[in-house]
Amino acid sequence: MTDPVHLDPTRKHDFVFLFDITDGNPNGDPDAAGMPRTDPETMQGLVTDVAIKRKIRNMVSLLGEGKPGTDIYVQAGVSLNSQHERAYTELKLDSGKDSVSRAQRWMCETFYDVRMFGAVMSTGKGDNGKAAKTAGRVQGPLQLGFSRSIHPVLTQEHGITRVTRTREDADKETEMGSKHTIPYGLYRGVGHYSAPLANRTGVTSEDLALLWRSFTLMFEHDRAAARAEMALRGLYVFTHPDAYGSAPAHTLTDTIIVTPDTKQPPTTPIRAFTDYTITINETAIPDTVTLTKIVG
Repeated sequence: MTDPVHLDPTRKHDFVFLFDITDGNPNGDPDAAGMPRTDPETMQGLVTDVAIKRKIRNMVSLLGEGKPGTDIYVQAGVSLNSQHERAYTELKLDSGKDSVSRAQRWMCETFYDVRMFGAVMSTGKGDNGKAAKTAGRVQGPLQLGFSRSIHPVLTQEHGITRVTRTREDADKETEMGSKHTIPYGLYRGVGHYSAPLANRTGVTSEDLALLWRSFTLMFEHDRAAARAEMALRGLYVFTHPDAYGSAPAHTLTDTIIVTPDTKQPPTTPIRAFTDYTITINETAIPDTVTLTKIVG
């Protein structure tokens, strides 16, 4: 039995994903005191590609724990230089062009996120001041853009009280803080998978299965006070007949149409996923392209 087409690493894939959040902060901006990211002109909410990749990395580390090829290169508390050192130690390499090439291949085989997202694995000097080990640069086959909310979002700041003081000599029994949220937002993201680049890094059908599985679970295992009600609402994968594609990506992703529900009064704020209607313009999808609705 052959694998479903959306698991074929030799074909081009473009995809759309929808997610929402209620009374939370999907991606705080550290340059704005942690407030939810927004487009200052339209006030639509934004979630960076880095935030989505972090959730995928975290999910892959859970699903692939102990399995070869599912290590994570970019992770908290681990220096990038030490990851490069692993390759040189494992392969007993010294230096030189051939060593960099072999180290790069080992990095692709070992680290899921290098194989899928790519990485710049040249970090200059190491901790001892000498040139650090390098594994060159890998262009990853999977690329994501910023996710953007369908409608403008209302950013809110809530005052909160903590009953435990920070310092023993503080003259107040309680301390005040703040929490930033939006009441509701439905976000739309787009991603692209290049089969020719995947061939260079060694992506397999198991890698794609792990990717789609991680998408379906990444919000379920990323709960926090600011993300208590965050959910994947749609995942639509367009698979081309070959490695290079038979239609421009935007003509396919534009077929996923999100509109306010017609029963919703125009003056009523949108506060739930049921306030939207998701439709697919299937007539605009070429016969050569297969649409897989993983969620939706």
